[in-house]
Amino acid sequence: MQVLSGTRPVRLYKSIALASGLLLLTAVSGCSLLEDRSERYVDAPEGSPLQLPEGADGSRLHQVMPIREINTAESGKLYPSAIPNPPDMTSEILDENYVIEELDGQTWLLVNDVPGRLWPQAVAYMNERGLGVAEDSPKLGLMQSELANFSKRAREITGLSESPSRQEPMTVIQLKMAPGVRRKTTEIQIRRLQMDDRPDGLQAWPDTVQPSAEDLAFEKKLLSDLGDFLKGREESKSFSRAASGMSSEPLVKLVTENDDPKAIRVSLDYGRSWAEVKRALEASDMAIVDLNRSEGWFYVDFRTADEKDPGWFSWFTDKEKPVHTHTVQLRRQDDGVMVTATKRPDYTGEHSAADLLSKLFDSLY
Repeated sequence: MQVLSGTRPVRLYKSIALASGLLLLTAVSGCSLLEDRSERYVDAPEGSPLQLPEGADGSRLHQVMPIREINTAESGKLYPSAIPNPPDMTSEILDENYVIEELDGQTWLLVNDVPGRLWPQAVAYMNERGLGVAEDSPKLGLMQSELANFSKRAREITGLSESPSRQEPMTVIQLKMAPGVRRKTTEIQIRRLQMDDRPDGLQAWPDTVQPSAEDLAFEKKLLSDLGDFLKGREESKSFSRAASGMSSEPLVKLVTENDDPKAIRVSLDYGRSWAEVKRALEASDMAIVDLNRSEGWFYVDFRTADEKDPGWFSWFTDKEKPVHTHTVQLRRQDDGVMVTATKRPDYTGEHSAADLLSKLFDSLY
């Protein structure tokens, strides 16, 4: 059959145009096949409130990821396109200012303020709770209450029975305040001393004492109460010059050679140093590939963002796993811990061991 010249290309072009049009129409209309979930936030029913066990204290509980409340009368304004913005999470920073931390049987209250400002508030707390202050040493950061045995309110706080007896121990509360590991922070510890006789002056604070489970629970309860008290007096401007003379030597120092970071010295026990380094690595967005506390090392991924970016092929692959590029090592030395870093020989990226130590130091201190 004879075909006229130019007929075949015209038909071919028409077929391609028709197919392209159908493909475009399918792509545009395909969006309507997906469920529009923008209205779920408005229409979702309210769930039942969380029920705590009987006797549990819910005053310290709050939502980790709070959901913004909606006024029912105004919910129509959100429908269907004006979904409310998520809450400003920076508003939760002050709520996290007074944090109780625990490690190896020791517990303390971490406060984002200097000891000079917190010392007068701690004295006010001791007096407000009926404990009083019988002995103190601002330079050592140590204060000791009066005997709790002779005050009804103090007996209640310290856990003594309502009915005094001659056989009961002489009880006092000690509060220890010291500069924290992180810059411009303070760590406060509380302990209950029970003795056979009336204490003779200010008692030394032994750091080696391991409290019982009962004592540890008591310390946490009092620290929580102290945190609430300090939070309610944040606007107070009082300052203690004596407490400002508290040992202000930083607990974390960057050791350099010709301005090149070589190590980080942490003036803490090994367990606390390990915990602080781990926290700093996580805060620095350095993925921990592996770790060994007894041998004292972390394997971390310290690649740059460009080195981690798989490029266009990331659409077709799973999320890339962390890669061991550097090793962070902890070694006991004298009365502290020395932290060093090395780069793996097969890592050819731009981050050096000195870069890692510099970034780690910024997060530690």
